[in-house]
Amino acid sequence: MKLTIYAKNMTVSPNITRRIEKKTEKMSRYLLPDTEMQIRLSKEQKRDLRVVEITVPMGNNVILRAEASEPENLFLAIDQALAKIERQIHRHRTKLSKRLKEDAFAAPEAEYIEDEALPEAEAPQIVRRKTFPVRPMSVEDAAVQMELLGHSFFAFVNVDTERTNILYQRKDGGLGLLEPEA
Repeated sequence: MKLTIYAKNMTVSPNITRRIEKKTEKMSRYLLPDTEMQIRLSKEQKRDLRVVEITVPMGNNVILRAEASEPENLFLAIDQALAKIERQIHRHRTKLSKRLKEDAFAAPEAEYIEDEALPEAEAPQIVRRKTFPVRPMSVEDAAVQMELLGHSFFAFVNVDTERTNILYQRKDGGLGLLEPEA
């Protein structure tokens, strides 16, 4: 497993690097040797939070991503993010089984999470279906429409690209735009 550590608004001490390497070493039994794990550490000045984001691209359009934040405790945030990644692997293990090592799930217990914290894997069911008119509009018009509706996301046809886009409200208060690739 290849490990890449990025830092924003903070410096990564050798102790932090060793801790991350030690904790992620246990994840190598779930992943192929050439899998890349990207860890982004950041410090939010406004709320004085330590944020850890872990991204693991698995190939075939499967990306595992986890984020955890803690005030003043980076090590706890690292452990929480790794637990989330581990839960995602367990949830998707049937989909990922072709790309995992044969002995990936040999250990009956989870490394970072307690057994009682693992919910039974149930397939999500569609409980409501809704149709809505989609009309071409600019990104600015879509942002206004999303705000008027009071939603955290809005689907629309971008007048510039003539493709369906998704505008969404980010945790930091900004807006994000999802644009499909051809």
